[in-house]
Amino acid sequence: MRVTFPHMGNLFIPVKGMLQYLGVDVVVPPPSSKRTLTIGAKYGPEFACLPLKLNLGNFIEASEKGADTIIMAGGCGPCRFGYYAQIEHAILEDLGYDMKLIVLEPPQEYLSELLAKIKELSGNSSWWHIFQSIRFGYQKAKAVDKVEKAAFWARPRELTPGSTEKAYVRSLEMLDRSVSQITLAEAKRNADELMSAVAVDSKKEVVKIGLIGEIYTVLDPFSNQYLERKLGHLGVEVDRSIYLSEWVNEHIFMGLVKGIRSRKEACEAAQPYLRHFVGGHGQESVGNAVNYSRAGYDGIIQVFPFTCMPEIVAESILPKMRDDYGTPVMTMIMDEHTGEAGTLTRLEAFVDLLARKKEIKEASCE
Repeated sequence: MRVTFPHMGNLFIPVKGMLQYLGVDVVVPPPSSKRTLTIGAKYGPEFACLPLKLNLGNFIEASEKGADTIIMAGGCGPCRFGYYAQIEHAILEDLGYDMKLIVLEPPQEYLSELLAKIKELSGNSSWWHIFQSIRFGYQKAKAVDKVEKAAFWARPRELTPGSTEKAYVRSLEMLDRSVSQITLAEAKRNADELMSAVAVDSKKEVVKIGLIGEIYTVLDPFSNQYLERKLGHLGVEVDRSIYLSEWVNEHIFMGLVKGIRSRKEACEAAQPYLRHFVGGHGQESVGNAVNYSRAGYDGIIQVFPFTCMPEIVAESILPKMRDDYGTPVMTMIMDEHTGEAGTLTRLEAFVDLLARKKEIKEASCE
């Protein structure tokens, strides 16, 4: 059994680490690229959202590298994500790819089924060993998140253009190569040192933008046109509404890890505007926009795939939140036709607007 999974940003680092800890033969699909998207768009349904097409391309490229088993998360509710695995598998079968599908459904609804599939994946390893592998993967996820946050802070302040990106890439490579608790601890120390060594102007005033929206396009740089990197180069400090370790804690650990952001906080903040679950991260997007506004962020960017129903609901509500808090909001909808030049132009205009608004606000306070 050679196992693969979707390539969503840096998700491959903790997932690969966890599976290899269990002794699973892992085939990481190549990073998503134009080829990946071209393959997925060719064989996927026309009106399916961008993540489905990228996932499909990921699996075909992984099959070319020898993968024969797919691990895919399941889901429930109005979002179409719950059907992804079955649709993608049916398409692959129609194309002649003989790949086994293992769907890991949410533990809140299918705990016994989830545990049985984890046991199957692990080759009947002991539950203690499985627990240790999950713990190892979660620690990697937290380490990845820490590096990403450090990069978000350093990029707009770096004194040497590109120095943050170099440190960021090297840090992730070290985390990816770690195969035990000992080597992971060393990799985390080295990553901290690398990111801290980036020369920055710590007193520089920067525009701050909160990034909200559908989880895949928020976390995956290719699908959002490398939004965070572009914003950093434009002098913007970015914060995401969700990070890998937060998602794992919320949906796998069911909120057992305390002291980090939770879905509950976002949903409570959304109450004046959206009081019920609409699928995906629609309600959280509204709540996170409120929280970023309360925290004094200069602007908010909502990013989601074309036809994403939960985020379309959120998009229709955000203007009311914007009027109440005075925080500018820009929506970016992504699909295979989204052009990089157009994305950059919109970002530049939005950042210019926010910078000017910030200057006027600060001048009025003097």
